[in-house]
Amino acid sequence: METRKVQVTGGSTYTVSLPKEWATENSVSSGDTVEIYSEDDTLLVTPRSDADHQEGTLDVSTLEGERLTRAVLTMYVSGFDVIRLEAGRITTEQRRAIRSAIQGLIGVEVVEETTDGVVIQDLLDSSELSIVNAVTRMRLIATSMLEDAVTALVENDDDIAHDVIERDDDVDRLWLVVSRIFRATLRSPGAAEELGVSREDCFDFHSSARQLERVADHAVKISQLALKLEEIPEDVADALLELHADASDILEKSMDALFAEESGEATELGHDALESVLSIDEHTRHIDDMLREQESVQAQSLGLILDSLSRSADYGGNVAETALQKAAPSP
Repeated sequence: METRKVQVTGGSTYTVSLPKEWATENSVSSGDTVEIYSEDDTLLVTPRSDADHQEGTLDVSTLEGERLTRAVLTMYVSGFDVIRLEAGRITTEQRRAIRSAIQGLIGVEVVEETTDGVVIQDLLDSSELSIVNAVTRMRLIATSMLEDAVTALVENDDDIAHDVIERDDDVDRLWLVVSRIFRATLRSPGAAEELGVSREDCFDFHSSARQLERVADHAVKISQLALKLEEIPEDVADALLELHADASDILEKSMDALFAEESGEATELGHDALESVLSIDEHTRHIDDMLREQESVQAQSLGLILDSLSRSADYGGNVAETALQKAAPSP
């Protein structure tokens, strides 16, 4: 840490010098303009960037299949607006993997293709991005997926189960958008300023979005198991419906707490949700006792479904804890 003495020039202007090492490393010299951002009692200084787009180049000569797909997704989440993928020759399999990757992204298209390279670009206007809207959308999809998954199970409806599995792609796309926005706020205070959301709040939204993504994954797991099961006993079905209702209530209260504008309301909802999580364990043990009377293969599948509903409630509890931290007074 370095310290600098504040001086007053002209009777009303406060000035402070920049560390020479920092200025040199960031190519800041006399006459250059820097950007200054204010966050409560903190001032952040950053070199001014004139670049409209962040461009990145990746050599994909040794990448193919899932590795190549993951590499593209990583470049996207890292914040690159233009991604150049290069190799001595881009194979058909590599092009297929690249297309698979961009299908899982919002607003990304291939803008150039040659024998030795592919250029993809994020065409979505950054001003249109909203981490709050993305998390809100994730909430609606994930909670409805969980509800429909349980419906598919108790009603033995394969069409609903397949629909739940397909909707998981929508949650994954939104999760990548949230991750991209969050990482942008870590790199640049200007990104948070454009969003109108503090970096601490972005962290809370990102953390909560991760829980929703996991809820959606468990909805898919329940649906996949529902496709394999025949009709389940009525008493077990009723018990699972009740457990889902409790888990759903926790998720809704937790998300309401996260988005609450008043700290008092957020605190009340957060505590209610966490207290409800405690009763989930007792409810789960009761259903587990019921499953002991079922045929072994069916009992095993229903046990996995029970675990998914219980975990979904726990994820709601995690969101509630985040909401309480968000509502707590700043030190």
